Amino acid sequence: MKWKQQIYSMKAYQPGKPIDEVQREFGLEEVVKLASNENPFGSSPKVAEFLKATNTNYAIYPDGYAQNLRTAVAKHLGVEETELIFGNGSDDLIAIITRALLYPGVNTVMADPSFSQYWHNADIEGAEVRKVPTVNGRHDLPAMLAQIDEQTSVVWICSPNNPTGTLVTDEELQQFLAQVPAHVLVVLDEAYIEYITDPAHKDTLPYFRQYDNVILLRTFSKAYGLAAFRVGYGIAQADIIAKLDAVRGPFNNTVLSQEVAAIALQDQAFIEQCRVANEKGKAQYVAFCERHNLNYYPTQTNFILFEVKVDSNVIFQEMMKRGFIIRSGAALGAPGYIRVTIGTEEQNAKFLALLEEVLQEQGVLV
Repeated sequence: MKWKQQIYSMKAYQPGKPIDEVQREFGLEEVVKLASNENPFGSSPKVAEFLKATNTNYAIYPDGYAQNLRTAVAKHLGVEETELIFGNGSDDLIAIITRALLYPGVNTVMADPSFSQYWHNADIEGAEVRKVPTVNGRHDLPAMLAQIDEQTSVVWICSPNNPTGTLVTDEELQQFLAQVPAHVLVVLDEAYIEYITDPAHKDTLPYFRQYDNVILLRTFSKAYGLAAFRVGYGIAQADIIAKLDAVRGPFNNTVLSQEVAAIALQDQAFIEQCRVANEKGKAQYVAFCERHNLNYYPTQTNFILFEVKVDSNVIFQEMMKRGFIIRSGAALGAPGYIRVTIGTEEQNAKFLALLEEVLQEQGVLV
């Protein structure tokens, strides 16, 4: 078979272990997953009410244009319907962008560490990947700008960044966008935007109108608690959307996913409750790190990446044995660190108590 040569050296995306698998492996009755940055509070009660009452005909294809959801999101954001594209999660939109704009002979620029799907999809398309190391977990935009040339097609900015949780400031972004050549598409991935509480943060929505080479990516998987339904969306000027839409697969959102996303969007009170609870949970982790002199990245997300001063794969395994699934930084480009989803107050307290025991056993804490 005539496989693309680059596929031979690639591996599939490795998500956090499923709860059922961990329960079976370690004989546990209860397992808490704090690995994939899902909302520990679930989704809006309005979604549950809808699902109980729905009478959907599953034999009919969904609306490929996602008209009802499109109208709801456009109204919520104050944008035109033609300025939106919907995907089967943000991952689908990343794949659409790379398929449309990346190929052998062009290059793409991104931070490192950042979300792995940027370079994974670029590798599949045969484009050159240019990774620019972060500085204290933050995008080094001047260094990224220096990597851009005539063959650059896409630049990826993940803000807040996954896995570090750090934010690109408005001043940094404005200076960067003003200097990026018009032939380069700038992708501003904002999967965690609903969790931002930094008072200095400014609304990024005007960027796509101010600069005609910008697309914003957002999702219903995180704060909205709809990861199982896989709904992401992009916001850009209509001519960019039209070109990307030609690459999008037909019917890439299900009937139910379109309906529940539109319903979840109506319940902004739920989002605010989750944001407040997340801030309280974040404080639990920050206090733990500061008490034990463990470095951590200031996060504007629902996860935190912090130092464990020992092999992070060991901590990953030891915490899994105790009923908590997290991510080892070794798998995320941050060895010696762990990334933990901020859970409920009770989950956080239990996790940190067990982690303290593990770190004591490993000789980190005395």
